[in-house]
Amino acid sequence: MLTSTIKNITLATSLCLVAGSTAAAFDFEVGDEGKLSFGGYLKVDARYVSGDVAYRDFWIGSGQPLADSANQFKIFANESRFNTKYVHGDVMGFIEMDFYGGGGNEVVSNSANPRLRHAFINYKGLTAGQTWTTFMNTSAIPETADFAGATIGLAFIRQGQVRYEMGDFQVSIENPESVGGDTANDDLPDVVARYNVKGDWGNVSFSALGRNLNTTTGNSETAFGGSIAGVVNTFGRDDFRFQVHLGDVGRYVGVGAVQDLVGEEVESTTSYLAAYRHYWTDTLRSTVLYGYLETDVSNIERSQWSVNLFQNLTPALAIGVEVGNFAMDDQNVDSDYVQLSMRYAL
Repeated sequence: MLTSTIKNITLATSLCLVAGSTAAAFDFEVGDEGKLSFGGYLKVDARYVSGDVAYRDFWIGSGQPLADSANQFKIFANESRFNTKYVHGDVMGFIEMDFYGGGGNEVVSNSANPRLRHAFINYKGLTAGQTWTTFMNTSAIPETADFAGATIGLAFIRQGQVRYEMGDFQVSIENPESVGGDTANDDLPDVVARYNVKGDWGNVSFSALGRNLNTTTGNSETAFGGSIAGVVNTFGRDDFRFQVHLGDVGRYVGVGAVQDLVGEEVESTTSYLAAYRHYWTDTLRSTVLYGYLETDVSNIERSQWSVNLFQNLTPALAIGVEVGNFAMDDQNVDSDYVQLSMRYAL
């Protein structure tokens, strides 16, 4: 029995490294109450970027302006990932890695370092470890070829935390960090509270964020921010996804676009995302989206739009094409992009 179990686990691990899905695909019973699951996906992207914002494998809230327009094309598979989940009674442990950890030599091997995405333990509503911030509603992320899509409009952070969930209410203390100011004295955790409303129509989350930020001159500033995000089912299989973030949300929104402190002042942000997905057939669908972000101290202004078309060739294999534009409006630069993607999920 033990030999058979080891063989099955070895086979599952091999298959996981070849293909993978965020949703677990291979489940194995371990003992009387245990279950081991393997999942992940393989994703291959071909991306062309043209404009005066330098090429990136996926857009984030910041970019490198170019003196002259440039064109670049790349093929990569770094978004591919694998995960393992172990459940034993009321205890669940989860770990996931992808390959955006740096490294890689495009001249020869294109090796890429693995990167830890998630590593957490859950027990009866208590979650401890590294995972998505409680401030973030993951169901409100649109389907895109560009990784996450319009990150300027997203709450998007994974970090260490301790979270407790009571029905539709969640509260957490999370790892403190700030961009700008005195980061050596981040001595109080960030606090997040969230309430979820859900039904057959979809879901909406209401999140609040409180932080203590220290300036370089030794002053302590209290920062508060809020978020409303969700997905609403519309006609047939169509859905509308949205996020709105206001206040002193800083690094929690925009993936690198915003500082928490600019000099002695707390940066205030307005950010939003709207995305509509339409199913042309049971297997063919499109998403059109627009994201926007602006700040009131450093006067940052960023925007992104895209439209795509995805087709499932099999239930597990999808191909897609996406066109869009990323603009750093405060610096009057932008780039267009075209991306082809193939994703195989277990």
